[in-house]
Amino acid sequence: MRRVVILGGYGAVGREVVAGLLGHVPDVVVAGRDLAKAGTVAGATPLRLDLRDDDLSLLDADAVVMCADQENVRGARACLARGVHYVDVSADHKVLTGIGELHNLAVEHEATAVLSVGLVPGVTNLLARSLNGDDTDIGVLLGLGEHHGPSAVRWTLDALGDVGESWRMRFPAPYGERVVHGFPFSDQFTLPGKVRTGLCLDSRAMSAFLPRIGKFRHAKPLSWLLRNVHFGRDGFAVAAASNGKVMAFSGRRQSRATGLVAAMVVRRLAGMSPGVQHIENAVGTDFLPELADHGFNLDEYQTR
Repeated sequence: MRRVVILGGYGAVGREVVAGLLGHVPDVVVAGRDLAKAGTVAGATPLRLDLRDDDLSLLDADAVVMCADQENVRGARACLARGVHYVDVSADHKVLTGIGELHNLAVEHEATAVLSVGLVPGVTNLLARSLNGDDTDIGVLLGLGEHHGPSAVRWTLDALGDVGESWRMRFPAPYGERVVHGFPFSDQFTLPGKVRTGLCLDSRAMSAFLPRIGKFRHAKPLSWLLRNVHFGRDGFAVAAASNGKVMAFSGRRQSRATGLVAAMVVRRLAGMSPGVQHIENAVGTDFLPELADHGFNLDEYQTR
């Protein structure tokens, strides 16, 4: 892998992708509409590129990592048609479905696209695969101290309008048992079997308000608050439960976990078969233990 371009590489996740690729890829390029911001990412080559206007077919790269949320399908099509590998950290099921329809194009041009790359979806997919159950519950616990970009905040607020049933899940220490609220993470649509996905926050009080927040999700003050006011910790935990068994992954800084997952996938692209596939079908069982070696926790335990 000679040259990798990270679209949206100066965002919270993009910077972590860069950090995970430096020293492994000779030329790491940070691309986006704001050249000045791209130039602030140490160790990377800045490039001005606007997904809305620029022709991606002219992009010189061996692989592209999409950390932006605009024109993902158009960008994926342009890359795969040129035989450029493609990795997408999007959590939007509609976007992932659209890229999935490009499978034959990718095979024709001997390119690989990997979807569901990150913490959720991503690590959650791999935890569910490890359990190999027909019915799986996935719980996501996020810390309110984490800093998120405007795209992530916008997607989360939109999804709050679809909060569903609530149930209890057991997370690793120090969190313990929590109530999670049904949340439309893409895992429930892409994983085999019956899967439900739920969300809670590290603050039990704030988590209890999640079903009510959906009514105000389009209010600008709420969006501003989530982007600019941070309190609590930046820890996270994700867990998958099936047949009385739980696999969990936890640590600090969700953005770092997502970016590192993407970087590790890029470093494995050369050994993958052409076509479009989700992460659980693209990487081996050694992926999660190796990821955990970067300062995260991988736990296995029984439900009570």
